Amino acid sequence: MRGPQLDELVGAYPNYNEEEEERRYYRRKRLGVLKNVLAASAGGMLTYGVYLGLLQMQLILHYDETYREVKYGNMGLPDIDSKMLMGINVTPIAALLYTPVLIRFFGTKWMMFLAVGIYALFVSTNYWERYYTLVPSAVALGMAIVPLWASMGNYITRMAQKYHEYSHYKEQDGQGLKQRPPRGSHAPYLLVFQAIFYSFFHLSFACAQLPMIYFLNHYLYDLNHTLYNVQSCGTNSHGILSGFNKTVLRTLPRSGNLIVVESVLMAVAFLAMLLVLGLCGAAYRPTEEIDLRSVGWGNIFQLPFKHVRDYRLRHLVPFFIYSGFEVLFACTGIALGYGVCSVGLERLAYLLVAYSLGASAASLLGLLGLWLPRPVPLVAGAGVHLLLTFVLFFWAPVPRVLQHSWILYVAAALWGVGSALNKTGLSTLLGILYEDKERQDFIFTIYHWWQAVAIFTVYLGSSLPMKAKLAVLLVTLVAAAVSYLRMEQKLRRGVAPRQPASRGPSTRCAVTAIWRRTTRTRATRRASMGTARRRRRRPRGPGPAPSPPDLAAGPAPTNRRKGATGPRSSEGSPGPGTQPPCSPASVYHVSGRGDPLRVPSCLQRLLSLLPHIGDAPPRARVTSGLQQPPPRRGGALGTPQPRTGVRKHS
Repeated sequence: MRGPQLDELVGAYPNYNEEEEERRYYRRKRLGVLKNVLAASAGGMLTYGVYLGLLQMQLILHYDETYREVKYGNMGLPDIDSKMLMGINVTPIAALLYTPVLIRFFGTKWMMFLAVGIYALFVSTNYWERYYTLVPSAVALGMAIVPLWASMGNYITRMAQKYHEYSHYKEQDGQGLKQRPPRGSHAPYLLVFQAIFYSFFHLSFACAQLPMIYFLNHYLYDLNHTLYNVQSCGTNSHGILSGFNKTVLRTLPRSGNLIVVESVLMAVAFLAMLLVLGLCGAAYRPTEEIDLRSVGWGNIFQLPFKHVRDYRLRHLVPFFIYSGFEVLFACTGIALGYGVCSVGLERLAYLLVAYSLGASAASLLGLLGLWLPRPVPLVAGAGVHLLLTFVLFFWAPVPRVLQHSWILYVAAALWGVGSALNKTGLSTLLGILYEDKERQDFIFTIYHWWQAVAIFTVYLGSSLPMKAKLAVLLVTLVAAAVSYLRMEQKLRRGVAPRQPASRGPSTRCAVTAIWRRTTRTRATRRASMGTARRRRRRPRGPGPAPSPPDLAAGPAPTNRRKGATGPRSSEGSPGPGTQPPCSPASVYHVSGRGDPLRVPSCLQRLLSLLPHIGDAPPRARVTSGLQQPPPRRGGALGTPQPRTGVRKHS
């Protein structure tokens, strides 16, 4: 009874369906990719929401004179805040020098995790607000901004490519592993994933207002007190909230309540870290990570600068700059210069919620790109912003008047629509134009670095009049739209872009070098052992004629010239009368035909190495450069005869 029971336990499953199991396997893979996209999107939303909410609450509290004097005395909070904002806005300027190196060194997922951890570190320093805690954490946060969002964009693009791979696994099995899928085949999945990511990301502006709505608004003065000295708003204003009252808090919040709010924000930041760490899978396979690093750290440092040669990237730079301008204008220009200046600080949170909900809903409008031409979403977003900029250029709301507040909410929501179309369209376009996995981290680094440069420019020009800000915004928008349409025209004409050479893995890579050295050593050992065996088995006397070569298997490789008389030498050291390693051709006489078939010996060597290209070292006998052994002498039925007088080879 033990035999049948054992067969039933370890034997083949009788109802096993290979196709069904394969389908289930790739369905689980696709669900894993969707899980990665949702986890990365939720992690980015929570991280940015906590950062914006804490920074907004911190700046409002530190702006109040009474709060500064009672809580911190003569510690100089305004100076600390200015240094902190400088660290956040100035540090990303140097991000182009280190971001690609960090992403390649840590990997895409771990770079996301470390950057989210730095955001959490910035939140934790607000428990003890001092110069030596706030300013260093702000500098560290500024260093992590570009790596975080560059790795996020790269991660979403890689997930779209993986989803396409798992959805079309049957086509790839038919084409072979070496053949790449058609260019742009992952574009529909990329469009969907970018829409999901940015719908979550823009919700972070609404999440950031929760501490303001449920906590800080209960301590604020109304607009009649805060806007008492404000004379002009909108297009007639200068700087940021000129004439705004220096006391905005009716009562000071208790320290215990502040600690509770900061603890909740810290818990949310820690949850974002856990989401990225536990639910986000790797963007690349381990061998792909090794290949991406093995191009050399010097090349990794230089490649972002070399990509400037590509005309597509140069034409998109104005759009990158405008993308940074419009986000900061939504938070400072519309929300402060038009909103708070006219309807009070207590309605700031609701204006940003309107912007957030409009942008989040409009991110899903990017799915229309599945049926519309590619330039439509970007041009539509630019058109919405162009119309709003013209309207804002001639509108100056009256301070302390609430009748026009609905116009502010509509303007904020429409600006969010344009921002969503801009962000979704740009990220999708970059993922389509640069789908090579060895270029994506460089491209998204350049994109977010130009955004950081634009934000730094807005930080420097924060004291300019509102009309000057609107004029710069308008000129940049028109230049970006014209430059983008020019790029699309060049692509339709078939102008080839100039890209830096994409080098393969270097031979100095440890894993690759060890594998090649092991393969070469084993191949040489087997070749020498095969030569010794053939010498021992060499027949004495005349034997049967050799059989004609098999045409299906191809001609037997050899390195002897026709009519050569010298002794055969080992591979790499040809003896006299042998063919050089890369001679023009070797001659083979095919049975049944009089014409010789000439095959280059370099091609012979390449074909002989093909069986050894794989995940494991070769197990078959290497016959490169060696003549096929003659058949063993035997009887009529090929029975081998016993050998006598042959000395054993030690």
